[in-house]
Amino acid sequence: MKQSRIALCSCRCANSAPTYFSRLVAAIFTLSLSWVYPLTLAAQPAAKPVKGAALPAAKSPAGKSALPNNSIDLTRAHREHLLADPHRPGYHFAIPEGSARPFDPNGCIFWKGRYHMFYIYQDSRGHNFGHVSSTDLCHWRFHPTGLAGGMFSGNCFVNKEGKPTMCYHDTQKKGNSMAVALDDQLNNWEKLASSPITPQTAPGDRHHGKYRSWDPYGWLEGDNYYAIFGGKHPGIVKSATLDGPWKYVGDLLANAAPGVGIDEDISCADFFKIGNKHMLLCISHGLGARYYLGEWKNEQFHPDFHEKMSWVDNSYFAPESLLDDKGRRIMWAWLCDLPGIKTRSPFGWSGTMSLPRVLTLDDAGWLRMNPPEELDRLRYNEQSVPPLEIAADKQEVLKDLSGNSKELFVEMIPDKATQQYGVAVCRSPDGAEQTLIYYDAADKKLKIDTSKSSLGDGTKTVEAGPLELPAGESLKLRVYIDNSVIEVFANDGRQAVMRRIYPTRQDSIGVALFSNGGRTQIKKMTAWEMMPSNSY
Repeated sequence: MKQSRIALCSCRCANSAPTYFSRLVAAIFTLSLSWVYPLTLAAQPAAKPVKGAALPAAKSPAGKSALPNNSIDLTRAHREHLLADPHRPGYHFAIPEGSARPFDPNGCIFWKGRYHMFYIYQDSRGHNFGHVSSTDLCHWRFHPTGLAGGMFSGNCFVNKEGKPTMCYHDTQKKGNSMAVALDDQLNNWEKLASSPITPQTAPGDRHHGKYRSWDPYGWLEGDNYYAIFGGKHPGIVKSATLDGPWKYVGDLLANAAPGVGIDEDISCADFFKIGNKHMLLCISHGLGARYYLGEWKNEQFHPDFHEKMSWVDNSYFAPESLLDDKGRRIMWAWLCDLPGIKTRSPFGWSGTMSLPRVLTLDDAGWLRMNPPEELDRLRYNEQSVPPLEIAADKQEVLKDLSGNSKELFVEMIPDKATQQYGVAVCRSPDGAEQTLIYYDAADKKLKIDTSKSSLGDGTKTVEAGPLELPAGESLKLRVYIDNSVIEVFANDGRQAVMRRIYPTRQDSIGVALFSNGGRTQIKKMTAWEMMPSNSY
């Protein structure tokens, strides 16, 4: 994964506010930026004291530095500031402070009854792994940062001694490395002194100079540890012990997959058994999130299928998965705020995860991606829409249905003449702002059109994932709306697409149904409000 330059933004309130609040906001962001970005803000002036009654000096445990006297006021102001952001997601996990670029999920593991997820963020120590855990995939508890300094893309697996082990790229040691958990909360870790595990080669060695020490993925198989070293020519290394010596096995890929070159960049690798196949989840910095299906044999991967998970840009990025105690393969990805979107700037944060996706292979060997059942617990205020018919080339506004924190289910049956049919969400009453989600029968794709999602900035594009519905098959959409995030799952997980949107109007919360070219029958439609699971 390329290290992106961190975008620094000034804090500007969108609306006028009392002087006291403005000063609080200025104070918190001056201080937080000086904590998070000291490498680039060395000359940042010190934060001015917050006006008001002085707090008593903070007491601290032995060996720990005291908090600043105004830290409570600053924390409260920071929380209020984020809660005022109309685009901050409520039930997609979002960074609690600062801007993380990248915000890749890493080290995902189900351990001792908890889902653990680590994520990249930056401060004066460089790249670190933030750490959260959950028992329901919705509500996350923050842990101390036990892996700090130099932490970049990697994964977590269980070693021969039964301990969680992190395989990651160390940007300080400039090589792929290992760390072992010291407790079952996964709060404390030992970075192995034998790291980096990058094999040393010399001219004349058949592997010399062929592989990068980059974006690794490690696992235990039989008596050997293996790791994928990512890049444009990914390789395999192995060792009988974590401490090494590690040796190159050879190329990861035995052959090219249909539709993609054998030299395409493979970064943020995630490799596992699914059904009767092996799946290689990864990104290409040119193609975004994608996956291969194939066979792992003789210490090499033989792919026979390849597909992308994002198409128009790289907004869906850096996938990472885990296997839970129910046997489910669950995946997350970073939902990028693309550079240049000024709407985000005043609120001073960036870092959003996708909804978890449960990955399975159907009986025909095709990938299915579905939201986990745990998300249903966030539903409330259920509404049903009676069956109705949408006339050709019409949009039917649902007057009693609106909101920007919703889940929608809709089943639609088109006429033979119908070309596009679907739902418009985050719609203003006059239609000036709206996001279209639909099936394009001519193009055989599931699409999200954001060309009118915002009267301000944002990506004005059409995301389109391949989906072919045979004649007579209805379209079934599960649509998740979460302020600035739209995620859509179609026909029992046969395709999934997402977009970030930034409506400018407070009344852009309407829902409508539409049909182009012919009529469409709405067989069933149900909507729920979604309870935010982020604390703020």
